[in-house]
Amino acid sequence: MPRRDQCQRQQRKDKADGLHGRLRSGRGCDADFNINGATKYRPRMKVLRRLLPCSKQPTSDRMLAGVRHFALGWLPKEDAPMYQPPGVKTSPDLAVPDLMKAWVLGDPDQLLLREKPTPVPSRAEVLVRIDAVAICATDLEIIHAGSPASIQGGAPFNKNFTPGHEYMGTVAALGPDVDEFRIGERVSVEIHAGCGQCKRCRQGMYTSCLNYGKPEKGHRANGFTTDGGFAEYAVNHINTLARVPDTMSDAEATLVVTAGTSMYGLTELGGLVAGESVVVIGPGPIGLLAVAVAKALGASPVILTGTRNKRLAIGGELGADRVININDEDAVEVVRQLTGGIGADYVVECAGTEATLNQAIHMTNRGGKICLAAFPHEAATLDIAHLVRNNIYAYGIRGEGKSATHRAMELMAAKRFDATRIHTHTFALADLPTALRYARDRVDDAIKVVVTNRKADAIASAAE
Repeated sequence: MPRRDQCQRQQRKDKADGLHGRLRSGRGCDADFNINGATKYRPRMKVLRRLLPCSKQPTSDRMLAGVRHFALGWLPKEDAPMYQPPGVKTSPDLAVPDLMKAWVLGDPDQLLLREKPTPVPSRAEVLVRIDAVAICATDLEIIHAGSPASIQGGAPFNKNFTPGHEYMGTVAALGPDVDEFRIGERVSVEIHAGCGQCKRCRQGMYTSCLNYGKPEKGHRANGFTTDGGFAEYAVNHINTLARVPDTMSDAEATLVVTAGTSMYGLTELGGLVAGESVVVIGPGPIGLLAVAVAKALGASPVILTGTRNKRLAIGGELGADRVININDEDAVEVVRQLTGGIGADYVVECAGTEATLNQAIHMTNRGGKICLAAFPHEAATLDIAHLVRNNIYAYGIRGEGKSATHRAMELMAAKRFDATRIHTHTFALADLPTALRYARDRVDDAIKVVVTNRKADAIASAAE
């Protein structure tokens, strides 16, 4: 058959079947990306470019470039063996391949597109087909410096590790005796699944599991200590799953973890009561959704501080009663004026600098609470004496414990706030390096960047 006819037949088949779920490597079209440098493709690219035409690319939308990489690199292989591990329930309606494509971390700032065995769920676990994953600032930190990820007791570099933790998807297979979920259900995921047997896990504080980083003891923190979401599939414990309503988009569902982190800090650990005052320092993704969650829970007033007027305006749309640009106003003084001179009941510190940490200390009232939600990059000198004299409580949060994501999901499903206000950019998963650059460099004032692994062919068709 002439090559042109083969190409047209393959295009028709791909369009009918959909590329997702059947994305396979033909013969080694792997690619190496350094997120600060150039792309190096394997030799097969020249041949594969003949199989699918490039759609017209608007100069303002880099996502379409990712769609083309996606199509070129992950074409289905007709004779590839399918996934059928012993004891695992699958469905012919949602075919799963034996091998999947995944981004793995090589050297610092180096991501490699590789083929890996599709993971197998054990007891109380499911296989999730990843449909979308949001990029977190912690992902950028892991890719660049390693910490806070820990693989095999050390740095995650060159260990075939897949980062990414804020993902959602579709249940594709069930581990032995799992009946809590059905194949085909859409779910969002929490990062952490504790060992279930240590003191902290029994208290519901599985994000502080005392067997943290020990998968042999049952602990999982996908994207930190075990493989994460920059891939086609991942395994998750059933306790980490929350069903996604049909009214919620894939992109919005990836934001449940971010909202759940704020919920965990304000309610489960903080004990926020309606009518109490809340200040949020730093209008990043967690800070902006902390504003939304606080307002939805009845906090008053809710105050947001930062330096970027566009982000502060989004904070106002999400419920902030007052926004403060700290370049123009003294944040501590304004907070005291707005709270009758006594300071705020709660401060959620999401910036992680020495200056903002001390602002948090001095704008909190006597007996108030400071939630530390950022990872400072350097040691800070703080006014601890002020904390002690005024009986101020400071506590850190790690992730979204005590099933806070379930409560965040309910608020989002009920439209108590619009989390999509922080979603600014979307890319195909195959164009992950570009997505990471947008998130890292805040290109076009990016806030939350989402990469999608579903219906890439439909995106390409719509663009033509």
